[in-house]
Amino acid sequence: MKIYLGADHRGFELKESLKRWLEEGGLEVIELGSEKLEPGDDYPEVAIKVGEAVAEAVASAPSSLGILICGSGVGVNIAANKVKGIRAAQAWSVDQVEHAKQSDHINVLSLAADYLDFEQSINLISVFIDAPTLDDERFLRRLKHIAQYEERH
Repeated sequence: MKIYLGADHRGFELKESLKRWLEEGGLEVIELGSEKLEPGDDYPEVAIKVGEAVAEAVASAPSSLGILICGSGVGVNIAANKVKGIRAAQAWSVDQVEHAKQSDHINVLSLAADYLDFEQSINLISVFIDAPTLDDERFLRRLKHIAQYEERH
């Protein structure tokens, strides 16, 4: 499984710790920014890079996922959701992540470095990686509505 990872300056330190943890867990991590702490960077650039990479990857490897980190988690989430095919969610609890992955088939998880510590983050990421997507008709119908909207716009 490939994990596309990115963070702005406020999420940089947490991203570095999470990158090591993911790699130690045997996952292939593709880091798309920032590779060094850059206090003046802008979160949309990183979020869009990760979003585009995930959207492209899922065509051939549907299990590909993205993780984005900024201070609040909100900015990267908004930017990633502008990319066609991305279903990003910001979550604070493992139940929320599990529900979002199962029902909404999220493929990008947005984390808030200012409010989550390393342990909380790995708990959320573990559920994000492990939770299956459910193929209930109602979930697929809703996702189809979103995909149709994206095609029209």
